Amino acid sequence: MKLAFLSTVAAIAVASAAHATELRLSHQWSDNDVRHKVAQMVADEVAAADVDLDIKIFGNQSLFKAREQYTPLSRGQLDMTVLPLSYAGGQQPAYNLTLMPGLVKNHDHAARLTSSPFMDELEKIMAEDDVMVLVHGYLAGGFAGKDGCATTPEQLKGKQTRAAGKAFEQMLAGAGASIASMASSEIYNAMQTGVLDAANTSSSSFVSYRIYEQVACYTPPGDYALWFMYQPLLMNKTTFEGLTQEQKDALMAASEKAQAFYLEEAKKEDGDSREVFKNAGVQIDEMTEETFKEWQAIAKETSYKDFVASTPDGQKLLDMALAVE
Repeated sequence: MKLAFLSTVAAIAVASAAHATELRLSHQWSDNDVRHKVAQMVADEVAAADVDLDIKIFGNQSLFKAREQYTPLSRGQLDMTVLPLSYAGGQQPAYNLTLMPGLVKNHDHAARLTSSPFMDELEKIMAEDDVMVLVHGYLAGGFAGKDGCATTPEQLKGKQTRAAGKAFEQMLAGAGASIASMASSEIYNAMQTGVLDAANTSSSSFVSYRIYEQVACYTPPGDYALWFMYQPLLMNKTTFEGLTQEQKDALMAASEKAQAFYLEEAKKEDGDSREVFKNAGVQIDEMTEETFKEWQAIAKETSYKDFVASTPDGQKLLDMALAVE
C-alpha cells in the first residue's frame, strides 16, 4: 500500500512539472546591464510566486540578433524581449517616435508619457502585431565635446558629430553639424584620432566606453535632455492570453515592480555618468529649458517634419506625444 501511495505522489509530481510553462526571453545586453536586471527581476518574482511559470533569459544576442527580435516576437516564435522599440520602426513607422529629439524632457516626463493616450495608441499598433507591453521604460543620453561643450546648436555648428538615431542626425544636420555615423563603441577611437568633434549617446555608453578620457565637456541628462529612447519589456500577446489567471497575475505583479525599479535605475545611470565625468576632470554643462527649446524648434523643421511625412497618422501621434506635459 505504501509503495502504491509513493508511486501516485511521484506521478502527480511528474504531471505537475509537465504542465509548468517555460517562456523564452531574448535581449542584446550583458548580465550587468539595467535592461537585463529588469528582465531578471520579472523572472525571479514570477518564480517566487510559484505558479508553474519559468522565464528563461537569453542575453547577449544569443537567441536572436538585436534588431531581429520584434518579428519572431510578433509571430510567437519568441515569448518576450527587452527591445528599443525604434528598432522595429521599419515594420511600424510610428515606433520611430520613441527615439525622437525633444519629445521627452526628463525621466518623470517619460513616465507620464508611458501612461498617456499617446502610449495607448502605440499599444494598439503593437496589439495588431500580437505584441503587448509588460514593462515601460525610457533610458536617457547626453552630448560630449572633444575640445569644448556640445550643448547648444551654435556650439555644434560645423562640428563632426556622431548622433544616436536618424532623427537626431536630421536635427543636428539642421543645426549645421556634419554627421558621422558609427556605433557607440567606435566613438572613443574616432575622437582619439581626430575624426570626431562631438558625440551623442546613452549615459551608460558614455561611461562603459570611457568617453570621459577623450572629451573636455559633457552635457548629461538632468532637468532637461534631448535624447530619450523607449526600451520596454514586450511579450507575445497570444502567449500571455494562454497563461492561467494565476500566471498572468504573477507576471503583471512582477512587471509592475520591475517598472518602478527601471525608472529609478535609469535616473541613477544618469547621475552616475555625471559623477564619473566630473571626477575625470571633464567640465559639466547643464542643458537649460531655453537650449532645449532651441533644439526642439530645429527638430520641428527637420526630424518631426520627416516623421509626419513618412508615417500614417504621423501628425496625430506627434501631437499626442507633444500634448503630454
